[in-house]
Amino acid sequence: MIAGWLLCATSLGAWADESLPKSLERAELEKLTQEDQRARDIIRNADRVRAPEQPFRYTLTLTEHRGGRDITENQQVLDISMRFYKPSERYEKGDARALVRFVSPARDRGKALLSDLDKMWYYAPDLRRPIPISRQQRLMGQVSNGDVVAADFDYSYISTLVGEEACGDKVCYKLTLKRRWPYVTYPAIDYWVEKESGNPSRADFLSADGVLIKRSYYRDYQQALGRMRPGTIVVEDALRKDNYTTMQYSNLVLESLPESHFQKEYLMRLNG
Repeated sequence: MIAGWLLCATSLGAWADESLPKSLERAELEKLTQEDQRARDIIRNADRVRAPEQPFRYTLTLTEHRGGRDITENQQVLDISMRFYKPSERYEKGDARALVRFVSPARDRGKALLSDLDKMWYYAPDLRRPIPISRQQRLMGQVSNGDVVAADFDYSYISTLVGEEACGDKVCYKLTLKRRWPYVTYPAIDYWVEKESGNPSRADFLSADGVLIKRSYYRDYQQALGRMRPGTIVVEDALRKDNYTTMQYSNLVLESLPESHFQKEYLMRLNG
C-alpha cells in the first residue's frame, strides 16, 4: 500500500458572502491567530507528507476490526479525487474539495460523496438527486464520512507546539490544534509528529470539552510521489482498542479533474 494522509477531513474554505450573519462561535474563532510559527512550520511539512499540494487521486480500502476479528465481509473500497485551493487562489481562507466514488462491495457501486467547502452530499442510483449529509455520520467502524477525504491542518486549525515526547523509539513534537472555523469536523486535536523525519505519528481527536473521540496512528510508510508517505492509518475506538478500522491507501497519482466534476449535479452523471 502506498500513500496516506491524515483523516479528519474538513472543508477549509471561508463563507463566500461576508454579509451573512456570523454565529457567536464563528466570531470568536475568527479572533484566533497563528502566533506559534514553529508549530505552523511543523504542521505544514506534515500536511505535505500526508498529501501533495497538487490535485491527486487515490484508492482507499476500509476494513473494520472488532474484538480481534477482521470484518472482511463489510470491507469497502473507495476511489477518491482531491484538490486543494490556496487562500489567494479561490477563497480568501482556502478550501479542499473531494469526489468519492464507491467501488466495492458491488451493492455500493454507483454511490458517491461530494465534499465542498462546509457541505457534503451523498448520491445513490435510487435517489432522484444528491442529499446533504453530516460529516460526523459513521461510514464504517470508527471512520466517518468526513474522515475519508484529506484535510490540510494548517488551514483548518491554529497550532501550538507543546514540547517533545517519546514516540516508541523515536522523539516526537507534541502539538495542540484548535479549529479555526465552526464547521471543521473536530474541535481539537493532540498531534504527534516525528522530530527527525517530520512524519505524522499519532493524532487524538477531541470534543469541545477535551474528551477523546478517536485515536489514529500513521503507519506503513512507503515511497510515493517523491517522498515517504503513510500507507495505513489505524483508527481506534476511544473506549476499546480492540475495535479499530484500518484505512489503507494505494494507487496515489497526480490527476487534475475538470472543475465540473466537483459539482453536486455531476454525481448524477457518474453512471451515465
